[in-house]
Amino acid sequence: MEDGMPTRKSLFGEAFRLGITHLFLAALFYGVAAYFSGAELKEDSSKSFVGHSGMVNLVSGPLSFSIMSIAVWYLRGDRMIYNVIMCFLISAFVSVADFFLTMEFYKTFYVADNLNFSVGDNIKELFMCWAVYFGWSIVFLTLLYSFDVRDRERRLAAVREEALSAQMRALRYQVNPHFLFNTLNSIAGLIEEGSATRAERMVLSLSTFLRTTLTLDPFHDVRLSEELTLQEEYLEIEHERFSDRMTFHIDIPDDVRHALVPSLILQPLIENAIKHGVGAMAGKVSISLSARRETDRLRVIVENDMPMETVGPKPAGMGVGLKNVADRLRARFQDDGRFSAGPAAPGVYRAALDMPWRTE
Repeated sequence: MEDGMPTRKSLFGEAFRLGITHLFLAALFYGVAAYFSGAELKEDSSKSFVGHSGMVNLVSGPLSFSIMSIAVWYLRGDRMIYNVIMCFLISAFVSVADFFLTMEFYKTFYVADNLNFSVGDNIKELFMCWAVYFGWSIVFLTLLYSFDVRDRERRLAAVREEALSAQMRALRYQVNPHFLFNTLNSIAGLIEEGSATRAERMVLSLSTFLRTTLTLDPFHDVRLSEELTLQEEYLEIEHERFSDRMTFHIDIPDDVRHALVPSLILQPLIENAIKHGVGAMAGKVSISLSARRETDRLRVIVENDMPMETVGPKPAGMGVGLKNVADRLRARFQDDGRFSAGPAAPGVYRAALDMPWRTE
């Protein structure tokens, strides 16, 4: 697996560095202990065959460390108490095997050195070797556990990102059928009114708008200025039908236009304002879009006139597009994104987005 190779390489490198550090500290500890033990330790060490040849130690030490590390790698389990007992037994087996194999090696090639091969005189070295190996096995086990946790976190993050991306796409693609239904109703209305030329322009604008929206990545953020340009395409569609009854005002400072927002996040808000504002009133309707930076937050507000009698109960069908916006903000920012919608004053409806301030 491609993601596994960098993990194995980094594991090998970190294990090697930890092993060298462990051996260095063990040797330093042994040297300090030998220094403070004085002549008695030196006298005992002259009888021992352990450590008689530095070359033998350089071969047997790393070999035993490698064998023990491989055993810990393959035999470790999920329960920590099992792993600790396993490390204890593995280190015991490796240290005893290393002890007796080294003894046989010295008996074969170092007979002339008159070494003491008594197990009783060398037992202290055996237990010291066991302690060093057991310490390393625990350190290596901890390293493996750390890598396992990081690998699981990396995989979990990838799964969460994939699930979030799928959720965002599903929520974003809910916009198009909802918007398409309303726009086709508008085109049908123009045809009924006998405005074939205007209906044709509206169909062309609809084609351009849908082609643009379908190419957008729902998981990719866009600058607010780009989102506004796209919404102008949508407004051109609705302008063909409501040009005499709708005014649209934008109040966004230039520095705020560079802020990043989820793609098509404004479209359901403007669509809702037109459908339940212009579509529900006989007179002129004003729709306003404003955005402000408030410290580290971006606040976007869409307001529209609405019939006075709808200040109390919410009209049927008003919640589809707005619920989609709330779900997208929750999926994109979790608890850091907020959405609110409702009457702001008699005859005025407000939808507000609040999200973290982000720029490219």
